[in-house]
Amino acid sequence: MPSSCLAVAATECRDTADAPAAAARRTAPVRPRKRRPRNWQPNLPRERLLERGPAALTDAELIALLLGTGGGGLDVFDSARALLARFGNSLRDMLDAEPDVFATHPGIGAARSALLIAVTEITRRALAEKARVRVQIDSPGAVEDYLRLTIGTRPYEVFVTLYLDARHGLIDVEESARGSLTRMAVYPREIVRRALTLNAAALVIAHNHPSGAVQPSAEDRRLTRALHEALQLVDAKLLDHVVVGTADTFSFARAGWL
Repeated sequence: MPSSCLAVAATECRDTADAPAAAARRTAPVRPRKRRPRNWQPNLPRERLLERGPAALTDAELIALLLGTGGGGLDVFDSARALLARFGNSLRDMLDAEPDVFATHPGIGAARSALLIAVTEITRRALAEKARVRVQIDSPGAVEDYLRLTIGTRPYEVFVTLYLDARHGLIDVEESARGSLTRMAVYPREIVRRALTLNAAALVIAHNHPSGAVQPSAEDRRLTRALHEALQLVDAKLLDHVVVGTADTFSFARAGWL
C-alpha cells in the first residue's frame, strides 16, 4: 500500500478512537464564570455581605441594605443610623417596636415601613418557632425563660396562652388579647374551647407589664381563678399565670396561688 494511503488510514483510525472523548467534551456541562456587576465596589455593604457574609456588616449597614435608598435629606447610611438611634442603637428594641413607628420616621415612607415590619415579624416568628421546638414546660423557670423571649420586651400589653400536652410539651402558643387587662377582652370559655380542640392537658397563661412592675392586680387574680375553675370542668389544669416585666417575672404557681 502506498505511504499516502497508510497515512490516511492511520488518521481515520485515530479519529475513530478519539470520537467518544470528543463527544463527551461536547456534551459536558460548562460552568459559567461567576461574573460581577460592572459597578461592583468591594467596600460597600452589599458586596461585603456577598463576599464575607452578614457578620461582616454593622447593624446600621444591614438596615441600610433593607432601606435601599436614603430619604428626608439623608443618604441611606445616615437614614439607617438615625433609625437605629431612635431605638437606642438596640436591634432588640427595634424588633419589639410598634408597627406604626417605622412609618413616622423621616424618609421611611409606606413601602419601606412595610418591609421593615415584615422583617421584624419574620424574625420574631422564627425565634418563637425555634424556642417552641425545644421547650419543655417542666418548671416555672422554664416557662418564664420562654416568656421573656417572646413577650418580655413588647411595648404594649399582650395576653398569651400556652397549650401543653400531658408531658408538658408545648403544643401551641396563641395571643389571646392585646392592650391591658382592664381593656383586653379575655374570655375563659374561648381558651377552654381552644384547649379542647388542641387536646391540651395543661395550660399556662401569661401577660406582660411594659411598665416593669410585675405585682398582679385584683383583675389578674379574678381572671386566673375563673380560668382555673373552667379548666377543671374539662379535666385540664392551669399550671401557672406569669406576669412578665422588663427585668422580672411573677409566678402564681411560685406564690402558691394555684
